[in-house]
Amino acid sequence: MDLANLQPAEGSRQSNNFRRGRGHASGNGKTAGKGHKGQKARSGAPRPGFEGGQMPLFRRLPKRGFTCRNSKQIVAINVSALERFEDGAEVNIAALVESGLISNPRDGVKILGNGEITKKLNVKVTAASESAKAKIEAAGGTIEVV
Repeated sequence: MDLANLQPAEGSRQSNNFRRGRGHASGNGKTAGKGHKGQKARSGAPRPGFEGGQMPLFRRLPKRGFTCRNSKQIVAINVSALERFEDGAEVNIAALVESGLISNPRDGVKILGNGEITKKLNVKVTAASESAKAKIEAAGGTIEVV
């Protein structure tokens, strides 16, 4: 069993064009699957999350913090981490993932200037600090912000 072979259990899926309330012979006539009487049998039943006038759960729980929809999650890497690449290598986001320095690049990768670098590398990343640019270029490499 693997993900390619998954399928719902037999009889668990029903099409949305099922005809309800079309007489006893249809198997879903009379009350049309709503049972007998009660609030849920009527039209205008309460919305999802309504708890009969009790303060709903989503309003009882405390609200904390704020997440800006426009913020980006940039992964930071120090210049010293680039020492693992060979001299003259092309360092881009794919190469960083392949080498195991980062696992999920999210919205981009930024090179920071902490540490030293001795190898000449061609670096192509989303962003780089001024000190990182200076150190990479001082080592004879190039840095390109993509």
